[in-house]
Formats: sequence, structure tokens, C-alpha cells
Amino acid sequence: MAASSERCSLLAGLLILMAASVPRYLAGGHDTHLALLAIAGVAVAALAVFQWWLLPVASRAALPALMRRLVACLVIGLLATGIWHALFGAWSGWPLLVSHGAALGLLLHALGLWWKPAAKKGKE
Repeated sequence: MAASSERCSLLAGLLILMAASVPRYLAGGHDTHLALLAIAGVAVAALAVFQWWLLPVASRAALPALMRRLVACLVIGLLATGIWHALFGAWSGWPLLVSHGAALGLLLHALGLWWKPAAKKGKE
């Protein structure tokens, strides 16, 4: 399995999602979930560093643009989740909003990466 800048951006997004879930678990008193999240976070961080280390220089140059795209998707996910909660009265507190918004943002980023190669194939 070759390293790619897209994979590194997805791993970074997963780390952000895990960090965004911490307040939710703290507020709910879910210590076991929090411990498992911390263990998984260390594993994902190690994998992200390893993937970045394997990247060729040209692929590393693509990372800043992918990270900006990830941040944009995370913001869009947070806004969309906030609008959803506002419209349908499902307000359950900011920890849940941030957690769900980050999950939606990461999903949007992953779907955008998935559709991008198909669009390139059609143009060739």
C-alpha cells in the first residue's frame, strides 16, 4: 500500500474528529470510551506520521492544499450540523454539535477525495 497525500489528510481529519469527540465523552462521564479514544488516537497519529514520512516530496507539496480543503469541509460540516439542530430542535449541547459537525466534515472531505479521481478520468 503506497503512501499518498490524500491518505495523510484523511488521517489528520480522523485525529481532528477524535479530538472533537473528547468534550462529548468528558461531559457524559464515559471514561472507558475516552481511554479507548486516546489509545486509538495514539495509533492513528503514529500511522499518520509514518505515512507522511513515506511520502515523496511532490506529494508532500500537495498536503497544504488538502489540509485547507479539510478545514473547509470541517467548517461546512459544523455549519450544516448547526443549521440542522436549529431547524429541527435537536439541540443537545455544543459537545454533540462539534462531534457531529466534525464527523460530517470528514465525511464530506473523504467523499470529495473519492469523486475527484473519477472526474479526472472522465476528462482524459
